[in-house]
Amino acid sequence: MAFALRHHSRALFFGLLTKKDVILHFSFGEYKTSISIRRSVPLIENITADFGNTILIADENTADIAAKVSNGRVIPRCILKSGEKNKNWQSVEMILRSANQAGLTRDCIFIGIGGGVISDLTGFAASIYKRGCRLVFVSTTLLGMVDASIGGKTGFDLADIKNLVGSFYPAETVYIPIDTLCTLPQIEWKSGMAELIKTAILCGDDFLELLFPLAANFENASSLLKYDTFRICIEKAVAYKDSVVTEDLYDFGKRMLLNLGHTFGHALESAAGLGRLTHGEAVAWGIVRACELGIALGYTPQARAKKISKLISMYGYECSSPHPLARDTEAILNAIKSDKKKMRGKYSFIVPDESGARAVEIDSDETKTLEDILAGGIKI
Repeated sequence: MAFALRHHSRALFFGLLTKKDVILHFSFGEYKTSISIRRSVPLIENITADFGNTILIADENTADIAAKVSNGRVIPRCILKSGEKNKNWQSVEMILRSANQAGLTRDCIFIGIGGGVISDLTGFAASIYKRGCRLVFVSTTLLGMVDASIGGKTGFDLADIKNLVGSFYPAETVYIPIDTLCTLPQIEWKSGMAELIKTAILCGDDFLELLFPLAANFENASSLLKYDTFRICIEKAVAYKDSVVTEDLYDFGKRMLLNLGHTFGHALESAAGLGRLTHGEAVAWGIVRACELGIALGYTPQARAKKISKLISMYGYECSSPHPLARDTEAILNAIKSDKKKMRGKYSFIVPDESGARAVEIDSDETKTLEDILAGGIKI
């Protein structure tokens, strides 16, 4: 696999510099996914010739991009309200009703156009519409490009719990149009950059070091597009996640490493109120907490924890604990107790180690260390 990652990196970098599309093919269990990294959004005729059996799913922020994709053709659309607070069953039902009203058959294509919320909602709806239909993503945010659109995790929030309901359903094609990043507001860049940092931690310090010089330009994040280093980081993140999911689609082994920062982060999102923080802001905060847990358990070297924490601070993330938007540590702990990764009476966490990360478990009746971390009692 190491050779494959190097090969993909060279091919992707060449394609980005020469403005050529780069198409990668991966097998996730019984699913096959093609990933097209390109400059601009694809037109509907690039995706399918069967326009009448297709629906475009977007939100208020990406409705204009959906119009570009349709290229003047009359295609059923479902435009959802944007934001995490609308990542719920009502939005899923709206997609399903729209597809049914359009008379779409089982071999139809759901095309999700947007970031992580759209890909999660569209993917879940596609997985259950007539027991499963075709699925394509046009990923328009950094978060979607490096994480959410790849690998098949779908779902929505329920009972104030992040992603309580979901399925595994990889898209058959993922389009990554780099030019759409030019339109992102700063808050969306901040959300996506946290997932890029997470992946760099998992890959090792060579990747992590690439992100330090980019931080100086992050206040005007769209300027990062002119740096070859940033483009290399995107391709490395895509290749790494694909390699992990290829090995472990259903999240019982190596894929669990992709949850670095997420157990703490999801709990923070729930405790603060879903939608008050972006997913990336919560994950960045959660990565720092994971470093503290790794130090407490003896797995994370102090020097590596300091490097990771410093990088996260350089990108302007809130790193302190308790978090200003969720000072009730008991609420965060209760959210951790409800986390879907809890199994066999143990809490599951991913913590950085010497060169990557590892999974650790804590007995559900031994929460003193977690309480100390959430109260700010363990320092890096």
